[in-house]
Amino acid sequence: MRQTKHLGARRSAWSLPALLTLFLASSSLAEAPNILFIYVDDLGFGDLGHYGHPVIATPSIDALAKDGITLTNYYAPSALCSPSRAGVLTGRTPYRTGIRSWIPEGSGIFLRDEEITLAELLKAEGYATALIGKWHLNSDLGSDDEPQPTDQGFDYFYGHNAYQTPTNKNPDNVYRAREPLPPQQGYTAQLYVDEAIEWLERRDAEQPFFVFLGMAEPHTPIENPDEYNARYSQYTRGEVVPIPSGLPEIPVDKLVARGPGEYYANITYMDAQLGRLLDWIDKERLTHNTLVVFTSDNGPVTSDWLAWYETNAYGSTGGYRGRKHYLFEGGIKVPAVIRYPALIEPASKSDELIIGMDLFTTLAGLGGASIPVDRPIDGIDVRDALSGGELARRTIYWALDSVSDREFVVRHGDWKLFLDRDGKPQELYDLATDPLEFFDKRKDEPEIVAELLARFLEASYLSDNLP
Repeated sequence: MRQTKHLGARRSAWSLPALLTLFLASSSLAEAPNILFIYVDDLGFGDLGHYGHPVIATPSIDALAKDGITLTNYYAPSALCSPSRAGVLTGRTPYRTGIRSWIPEGSGIFLRDEEITLAELLKAEGYATALIGKWHLNSDLGSDDEPQPTDQGFDYFYGHNAYQTPTNKNPDNVYRAREPLPPQQGYTAQLYVDEAIEWLERRDAEQPFFVFLGMAEPHTPIENPDEYNARYSQYTRGEVVPIPSGLPEIPVDKLVARGPGEYYANITYMDAQLGRLLDWIDKERLTHNTLVVFTSDNGPVTSDWLAWYETNAYGSTGGYRGRKHYLFEGGIKVPAVIRYPALIEPASKSDELIIGMDLFTTLAGLGGASIPVDRPIDGIDVRDALSGGELARRTIYWALDSVSDREFVVRHGDWKLFLDRDGKPQELYDLATDPLEFFDKRKDEPEIVAELLARFLEASYLSDNLP
């Protein structure tokens, strides 16, 4: 029997800057904003034109940034997809939710029903809610024993779980609610944007909407329309040969390093499809009161491949160390752009330290929802930063059970401490002087190590996970 979810009472304490922000924008913010949350899959900090990629064209996302704010110091909740999604949808560090790593099919791991999602909070405030695209917070999309998106606050669900099969062309693992669908004709970027527009067109226009759009791109296995591959043909060696997943046997004959052209094309194609959705919002005159978030669930798969199915992913961390699966900067520092004309100045930037759980708290607050008080919430309201202000210095934690034995990270200010699976300090970096994490200061700064270790041990949800 499912437990009844307690949504708690509204927090009554607001900072003075937050109150001033709300007062100054009161006429614009009187109406609850529509929310479009675009969560792309495995996009790196350096994978967009706006973030400095020298080749990849992303005009739609670049235009979104021109009309909104670019977050230059934004971090995903994790370096893997499932825990990252748990973090943004619950506002809680993923280990609190029981999601420690990516969820394998049939593993019986899922986001617990007693967790309270952003969709549930907004739905309670009268929002129409839809999740279109990637879910990956359970191990079986058809199960009655594992909570599904429609059990977690979403009125509507159309999408997939871990990754698209056999590729993102004509995917055969798409569900609507709990029902598996026949192979869908088209590419996932086009299919999911089509579905989002169709759902928005048939919704009750009197309700504000919350759409969580989980794009499949640029997660492998990828496939693109010919004209997009042709745009980047100079970066491809030989014929483009997609590498499918989900087959009875590994397609060993297709595992050939062909260069980054197909990966570049995949991002540009996704950008074009997102442009169609943003154009629809403009055409419907919803732009002023629609808050659009664009970000990635974790860092990219770089050309340092760890598994056969990563072949021909060429993501860019923007020069930062690491990649997906690792808690170095390249695995967790990702692009983030937010547009909301009622609050955010066009073409603005913020270097304030923001993490994915903050989006839960901020969006819930803007939607008029009460933040749960019956459980720890790790995200803070970052409206001050979005409107040009500063945030208080704080401690942030990451934890990930993956390929590295550096399972825990504690960051306070610019100091970042790695700990192993036994909770023993391993590496210390000063990101102010060493953002690329080259120089381990653990032996030089024993007092800093001791302070960060004490903060780690105070966070019982982390230390409770020690062997």
